[in-house]
Amino acid sequence: MSNQENTLPENPAAAPQVEVMPSLEELLKEAELKAQEHYDAWMYAKAETENIRRRGHQEAESARKFAIEGFSGELLAVKDALEATLATDASLETLKSGVELTLKQLATVFGKFQIQEINPMGEKFDPHQHQAMAMVEADAEPNTVVMVMQKGYVLHGRVLRPALVSVAKAPQI
Repeated sequence: MSNQENTLPENPAAAPQVEVMPSLEELLKEAELKAQEHYDAWMYAKAETENIRRRGHQEAESARKFAIEGFSGELLAVKDALEATLATDASLETLKSGVELTLKQLATVFGKFQIQEINPMGEKFDPHQHQAMAMVEADAEPNTVVMVMQKGYVLHGRVLRPALVSVAKAPQI
Protein backbone atom coordinates (compact mmCIF):
# COMPACT_ATOMS: atom_id res chain seq x y z
CA MET A 1 0.00 0.00 0.00
CA SER A 2 1.15 3.35 -0.84
CA ASN A 3 1.10 6.32 1.37
CA GLN A 4 -1.67 7.94 -0.68
CA GLU A 5 -3.99 5.09 -0.20
CA ASN A 6 -3.69 5.49 3.54
CA THR A 7 -4.93 9.05 3.39
CA LEU A 8 -8.23 8.19 1.65
CA PRO A 9 -11.07 7.74 4.09
CA GLU A 10 -12.41 4.26 4.39
CA ASN A 11 -16.04 5.53 4.44
CA PRO A 12 -16.90 7.71 1.42
CA ALA A 13 -19.95 9.17 3.25
CA ALA A 14 -17.67 10.67 5.85
CA ALA A 15 -15.92 12.71 3.19
CA PRO A 16 -16.74 16.42 3.23
CA GLN A 17 -19.44 17.24 0.69
CA VAL A 18 -19.57 20.34 -1.37
CA GLU A 19 -22.90 22.23 -1.34
CA VAL A 20 -24.32 22.77 -4.77
CA MET A 21 -26.40 25.93 -5.27
CA PRO A 22 -29.66 25.31 -7.15
CA SER A 23 -29.87 27.04 -10.47
CA LEU A 24 -32.00 30.13 -11.01
CA GLU A 25 -34.40 28.10 -13.14
CA GLU A 26 -34.96 25.64 -10.29
CA LEU A 27 -35.52 28.49 -7.82
CA LEU A 28 -37.98 30.11 -10.22
CA LYS A 29 -39.93 26.85 -10.66
CA GLU A 30 -40.06 26.36 -6.90
CA ALA A 31 -41.31 29.95 -6.37
CA GLU A 32 -43.93 29.51 -9.09
CA LEU A 33 -45.17 26.28 -7.45
CA LYS A 34 -45.46 28.02 -4.08
CA ALA A 35 -47.24 30.99 -5.67
CA GLN A 36 -49.70 28.63 -7.36
CA GLU A 37 -50.34 26.84 -4.05
CA HIS A 38 -51.03 30.15 -2.33
CA TYR A 39 -53.26 31.29 -5.19
CA ASP A 40 -55.23 28.02 -5.06
CA ALA A 41 -55.64 28.31 -1.28
CA TRP A 42 -56.78 31.92 -1.64
CA MET A 43 -59.31 31.00 -4.36
CA TYR A 44 -60.65 28.16 -2.19
CA ALA A 45 -61.02 30.50 0.81
CA LYS A 46 -62.71 33.11 -1.39
CA ALA A 47 -65.18 30.54 -2.76
CA GLU A 48 -65.86 29.21 0.74
CA THR A 49 -66.51 32.74 2.02
CA GLU A 50 -68.92 33.39 -0.85
CA ASN A 51 -70.74 30.13 -0.11
CA ILE A 52 -71.06 31.04 3.59
CA ARG A 53 -72.34 34.51 2.68
CA ARG A 54 -74.89 33.09 0.22
CA ARG A 55 -76.03 30.42 2.69
CA GLY A 56 -76.40 33.05 5.44
CA HIS A 57 -78.46 35.24 3.11
CA GLN A 58 -80.72 32.29 2.22
CA GLU A 59 -81.18 31.36 5.89
CA ALA A 60 -82.01 34.96 6.81
CA GLU A 61 -84.51 35.18 3.95
CA SER A 62 -86.12 31.91 5.04
CA ALA A 63 -86.28 33.10 8.65
CA ARG A 64 -87.97 36.32 7.51
CA LYS A 65 -90.52 34.41 5.43
CA PHE A 66 -91.45 31.93 8.12
CA ALA A 67 -90.89 33.99 11.29
CA ILE A 68 -94.62 34.26 11.98
CA GLU A 69 -95.44 30.67 11.01
CA GLY A 70 -96.06 29.58 14.63
CA PHE A 71 -98.12 32.68 15.39
CA SER A 72 -100.13 32.22 12.21
CA GLY A 73 -100.86 28.60 13.06
CA GLU A 74 -102.17 29.61 16.48
CA LEU A 75 -104.38 32.32 14.97
CA LEU A 76 -106.01 29.76 12.69
CA ALA A 77 -107.64 28.16 15.73
CA VAL A 78 -109.02 31.56 16.78
CA LYS A 79 -110.43 32.15 13.29
CA ASP A 80 -112.02 28.68 13.29
CA ALA A 81 -113.68 29.42 16.63
CA LEU A 82 -115.09 32.71 15.33
CA GLU A 83 -116.43 31.04 12.19
CA ALA A 84 -118.02 28.25 14.24
CA THR A 85 -119.70 30.84 16.48
CA LEU A 86 -121.10 32.73 13.50
CA ALA A 87 -122.31 29.53 11.82
CA THR A 88 -124.71 28.62 14.64
CA ASP A 89 -128.30 29.73 15.01
CA ALA A 90 -127.80 30.44 18.65
CA SER A 91 -129.27 32.92 21.06
CA LEU A 92 -127.54 36.18 21.89
CA GLU A 93 -126.26 34.69 25.17
CA THR A 94 -124.76 31.68 23.35
CA LEU A 95 -123.10 33.96 20.79
CA LYS A 96 -121.72 36.16 23.57
CA SER A 97 -120.38 33.11 25.37
CA GLY A 98 -118.72 31.87 22.15
CA VAL A 99 -117.09 35.26 21.52
CA GLU A 100 -115.85 35.40 25.13
CA LEU A 101 -114.26 31.96 24.76
CA THR A 102 -112.66 33.03 21.49
CA LEU A 103 -111.31 36.17 23.14
CA LYS A 104 -109.76 34.01 25.89
CA GLN A 105 -108.25 31.81 23.19
CA LEU A 106 -106.78 34.90 21.48
CA ALA A 107 -105.40 36.17 24.80
CA THR A 108 -103.72 32.78 25.28
CA VAL A 109 -102.10 33.08 21.83
CA PHE A 110 -100.91 36.60 22.68
CA GLY A 111 -99.43 35.36 25.95
CA LYS A 112 -97.68 32.49 24.21
CA PHE A 113 -95.97 34.95 21.85
CA GLN A 114 -95.24 37.63 24.50
CA ILE A 115 -97.69 40.19 23.11
CA GLN A 116 -98.65 42.28 26.12
CA GLU A 117 -101.58 44.63 26.45
CA ILE A 118 -101.11 48.31 27.32
CA ASN A 119 -104.11 49.45 29.36
CA PRO A 120 -102.81 52.57 31.12
CA MET A 121 -105.97 53.70 32.93
CA GLY A 122 -104.94 55.84 35.94
CA GLU A 123 -101.23 55.80 35.00
CA LYS A 124 -99.00 58.74 34.15
CA PHE A 125 -98.99 59.58 30.43
CA ASP A 126 -96.00 58.00 28.66
CA PRO A 127 -95.47 59.30 25.10
CA HIS A 128 -93.48 56.17 24.27
CA GLN A 129 -96.48 53.90 24.93
CA HIS A 130 -99.51 56.19 24.75
CA GLN A 131 -100.95 58.52 22.15
CA ALA A 132 -102.97 61.38 23.65
CA MET A 133 -106.15 61.98 21.67
CA ALA A 134 -107.55 64.64 24.02
CA MET A 135 -106.83 66.58 27.17
CA VAL A 136 -109.79 66.88 29.53
CA GLU A 137 -110.48 68.45 32.88
CA ALA A 138 -110.82 65.68 35.43
CA ASP A 139 -110.51 64.96 39.12
CA ALA A 140 -107.06 63.52 38.58
CA GLU A 141 -103.49 64.71 38.68
CA PRO A 142 -102.45 66.47 35.44
CA ASN A 143 -100.90 64.16 32.78
CA THR A 144 -102.75 61.14 34.16
CA VAL A 145 -104.63 58.86 31.77
CA VAL A 146 -108.33 59.23 32.54
CA MET A 147 -109.80 57.30 29.60
CA VAL A 148 -108.52 54.56 27.30
CA MET A 149 -110.14 54.67 23.87
CA GLN A 150 -108.08 51.83 22.45
CA LYS A 151 -105.63 49.53 24.21
CA GLY A 152 -102.08 49.36 22.96
CA TYR A 153 -99.81 46.35 22.56
CA VAL A 154 -96.12 45.61 23.16
CA LEU A 155 -94.06 42.78 21.66
CA HIS A 156 -90.81 41.98 23.53
CA GLY A 157 -90.61 45.54 24.85
CA ARG A 158 -91.31 47.19 21.49
CA VAL A 159 -94.59 49.05 21.03
CA LEU A 160 -96.69 47.46 18.29
CA ARG A 161 -99.48 49.98 18.74
CA PRO A 162 -99.67 52.78 21.31
CA ALA A 163 -102.73 53.05 23.52
CA LEU A 164 -105.10 55.85 22.45
CA VAL A 165 -105.92 57.84 25.59
CA SER A 166 -107.43 60.99 27.09
CA VAL A 167 -105.20 62.76 29.56
CA ALA A 168 -106.15 64.97 32.52
CA LYS A 169 -105.13 68.57 32.26
CA ALA A 170 -104.61 71.13 34.98
CA PRO A 171 -107.85 72.90 35.96
CA GLN A 172 -108.42 76.39 34.51
CA ILE A 173 -108.20 79.11 37.14
